[in-house]
Amino acid sequence: MNIAAIFAGGSGIRMNTKSRPKQFLELHGKPIIIYTLELFDNHPDIDAITVACIQSWIPFLEKQIRKFEINKVVKIVPGGATGQESIYNALCAAEQHALACQGTLDGVNVLIHDGVRPLITEQTITDNINKVEECGSCITCVPATETLVVRQQDDSLQIPSRKDSMIARAPQSFRLTDILSAHRKAIDQGRNDFIDSCTMMSHYGYTMGIVNGPVENIKITTPTDFFVFRAMVQVHENQQIFGF
Repeated sequence: MNIAAIFAGGSGIRMNTKSRPKQFLELHGKPIIIYTLELFDNHPDIDAITVACIQSWIPFLEKQIRKFEINKVVKIVPGGATGQESIYNALCAAEQHALACQGTLDGVNVLIHDGVRPLITEQTITDNINKVEECGSCITCVPATETLVVRQQDDSLQIPSRKDSMIARAPQSFRLTDILSAHRKAIDQGRNDFIDSCTMMSHYGYTMGIVNGPVENIKITTPTDFFVFRAMVQVHENQQIFGF
């Protein structure tokens, strides 16, 4: 079983929006999160979707899911105070669904994805599923196109080779039992500051494979990102109309 866990619990401060959180900003009358959910809903190997959402926006999201005929969402749960907590809430919902459906978590994979990352492809989802089956955990990455500079604790700088550097994106995919175990260790230890799932899994000793994802797989965080998203949607529409 393959479950997508989508987290959309943030308010989007950097987007500077007043009326609604960034995941509910609309392009052509469709919220960003619906573009994201459609990718997983349409994928033949995704069995279910869970979503962590800002609690006050859950009724609106439920209405949009009905409007755009998203069929695989099995549970929408409130987000947490941090991204880590929101992801954990979505994972717990995935756990409950898997146990209700098959009575065990054996063979259950979870693809963790940002609600505001709507430019992945069907192939990226497929590659994540295949890589998890192969090695248990994986991160979608893109090559670094600029030099990375890492500041050390003594303020010295480490500059890794660009050809060996990659940028982690999403989905980040795992055996559901493994990622739940890591989250529960973090909770027991009072850790709520992991920036993302791959950081947490690496901290607890898991080795992850790499999935090469599309460069346009950006997270829509700023107004500039939204303009890029709008341009990419137009490119995809032109490809359908004009065949290029």
